[in-house]
Amino acid sequence: MQTNFSLAQLADPDTAESEKILRNCVHCGFCTATCPTYTLLGDELDSPRGRIYLLKDMLEKGKPASAKVVKHIDRCLSCLSCMTTCPSGVHYMHLVDHGRKYIEETFRRPLPERALRWLLAFVLPSPFRFRLALLGAFFAKPLAPLMPGRLKGLLAMAPAEVRPPSTVDRPQVFPAEGKRRARVALMTGCAQKVLAPEINEATVRLLTRLGVEVVVAKGAGCCGALVHHMGKEEPALESARANVGAWMRELEGEGLDAVIINASGCGTTVKDYGFMLREDADWKDKAATIAGLTKDVTEFLDSLEVIAPREAADLTVAYHSACSMQHGQQIRRQPKDLLTKAGFAVKDVPEGHLCCGSAGTYNLLQPEIATQLKERKVRNIESTRPDIIATGNIGCMTQIGGGTAIPVVHTVELLDWATGGPKPPALDRAGVERAN
Repeated sequence: MQTNFSLAQLADPDTAESEKILRNCVHCGFCTATCPTYTLLGDELDSPRGRIYLLKDMLEKGKPASAKVVKHIDRCLSCLSCMTTCPSGVHYMHLVDHGRKYIEETFRRPLPERALRWLLAFVLPSPFRFRLALLGAFFAKPLAPLMPGRLKGLLAMAPAEVRPPSTVDRPQVFPAEGKRRARVALMTGCAQKVLAPEINEATVRLLTRLGVEVVVAKGAGCCGALVHHMGKEEPALESARANVGAWMRELEGEGLDAVIINASGCGTTVKDYGFMLREDADWKDKAATIAGLTKDVTEFLDSLEVIAPREAADLTVAYHSACSMQHGQQIRRQPKDLLTKAGFAVKDVPEGHLCCGSAGTYNLLQPEIATQLKERKVRNIESTRPDIIATGNIGCMTQIGGGTAIPVVHTVELLDWATGGPKPPALDRAGVERAN
């Protein structure tokens, strides 16, 4: 693709990076075949290729983003399926992230839209504020039919139960059982530990059972992905610096073999910290070090090669690979291999490359498209007739769980259960039992 940026424009590091990405695109259109929004809407501007043209035009002209550009960029899930498909190596993620930052800086959204985005950016990254918001939503649910627009959907998605904070999420060290094989930092996250505290609990139990010392580092928190994908760059970078600082203190202290992430959306972002902070002289080297140490929990467990069930489960699991797992981190085999070794019969989901519609805050900001994708995903999952649905991302768990009666659990919960841990709460509520 030919580009026409001025030297003054290319002096901006983000623009220079986007120009390199744009020049890799050969207009082939392979990306349209695997793009969820193009599959649903059939509009070229709602395909990666179409969005690339819109972003190129917007960035080259250097003018404020138009309503047309914002509409189609907002519809992008950032599922990154296009990056898996692209034969030319176009790094669409960095391009669309730059576009969103540019839109945030140059486009004034209608007041209700600004208010909703501010609310999400203020509440979701803070477990304390998010828990309070969910408590308020629980009591406001009866009023949902009277609420305007997307507030109705927000209330409908609030869980029926808001649990207290888990003791696991406090800064501390969990010693390994037996001889220590490794020492890792666990990112406990933000929204996940409010919605499903059992995921971090299962992760700690499983890792320590396998001889891994787990540290929850003081000062680590939200990865920054939620605000990053809304174009709010500075809060995202502040979160990145806080996490890098917290984990570097552990690395330089007693040492770390890995930084473990059990929410794949967070993992994709943390692995990109080196790029995000590349222009920060004080942080770029530290960020690159942490990004290089970061592993999804299944990626790390696969390297240990110690998953062995205590008893056969004889249950069928439909494994939903989150977009951030299969496209963002290119992790496909490990979760399924681990579940198989743990005694489960694992089934792939038809159209597994298509997003479920969660995509961070997407299902809150684009509820109509998200609902269509959820319904399509649920139909495909239910066609495999599983006993359980497993996935590695809290957003997918919440999204898919809202459309099916089949229990949805985190992969690590099943691995913990199979190797001596308690039954996952979702399976307990659904009455799922081992066959024996």
